[in-house]
Amino acid sequence: QVPLVESGGGLVQAGGSLRLSCTASRSIDSVRAMGWYRQVPGKQRELVAAITSATSGGITNYVDSVKGRFTISRDNAKDTVYLQMNSLKPEDTAVYYCYANSARGSRYWGQGTQVTVSS
Repeated sequence: QVPLVESGGGLVQAGGSLRLSCTASRSIDSVRAMGWYRQVPGKQRELVAAITSATSGGITNYVDSVKGRFTISRDNAKDTVYLQMNSLKPEDTAVYYCYANSARGSRYWGQGTQVTVSS
């Protein structure tokens, strides 16, 4: 069973919006923090946004370049994390990967979804 399933990537013009979703399967025991990384070919994977579990306050964190434009949220009942991306820029183009940490300390990854922003 695939541990994390992502959806929502695509092609959008600069200034547009996309919403990414990522759902954890039942194979992950007690999901804790969740978040999103992105990666451009030839560069290191970059943490975009993260959110702690509800029991930890649902605290969010963003990389400076997306603050004010991206919003991370989660539906704890569905073990789903979302990334609402507004005012997209060409430099946001990347493959976006979600992750989930389990209570046992393991990290699981989604399969990646391509986001392309045209100028």
